[in-house]
Amino acid sequence: MLLGSLFALLVAGSLASAQDYTADHNTTSIVGTWSSGTQNVVPGPGFANPAQETFTYPKASGVGYSFSDNGWYELARFRYVGNSSHPECIVGTVVWAHGNYDLLDNGSIILTPIGDGYQQVQSPCNKDNTNFIQDYNVTEMYASWRIFTDVTFGPKLHLFQFDGSPVAPLFRLSDQPNMLPQQKLRNNQVQVVTTTSAGFVTTETIVSKRKEARHEVQRRGWGSLWPVW
Repeated sequence: MLLGSLFALLVAGSLASAQDYTADHNTTSIVGTWSSGTQNVVPGPGFANPAQETFTYPKASGVGYSFSDNGWYELARFRYVGNSSHPECIVGTVVWAHGNYDLLDNGSIILTPIGDGYQQVQSPCNKDNTNFIQDYNVTEMYASWRIFTDVTFGPKLHLFQFDGSPVAPLFRLSDQPNMLPQQKLRNNQVQVVTTTSAGFVTTETIVSKRKEARHEVQRRGWGSLWPVW
């Protein structure tokens, strides 16, 4: 059902009239740096180091996007999920990805990563692996988006999911995109060279799926965070 809805949305994008960019709907360009909530999660070099597969953890959870004028985006997300039965078993996730974005004629927006994204997952009650790094390359699609001007905070970006439900609004931190270089920044492929008994050499390229994180996340202070999408 979900795939059918997404397919219908994509088809409609090629048939619908152009996106309305009048002041009533979008008071400013989407280009710039946006962040939700307390605006602590900001894309760019202060959040992720893809070459080292590390993160600098924000003070609070949230999500941030940067959009350039040449169709490039960067995602930064920090979230956690609580457990009412076991309050000590909070699962925290930090995500970074970047790639190309497309604004379809029907008003939807598609974010397509280039394949070097990653996330760190910490699950203190998981006995097998409490803290690990894994690839994160998920194409995101929002059915529509609008930018309004908040009288207190200025431009505010609203994204709506495929079923029309809104996600947490994003506030513009800057009209310039704060992001890492627009190229592949993480080597998440490994070459495995095998020599057979007959002397033949084969080379296989595989994608790194999951590895133990090199840096343990400090758990103190997590109780002060608030969840976002």
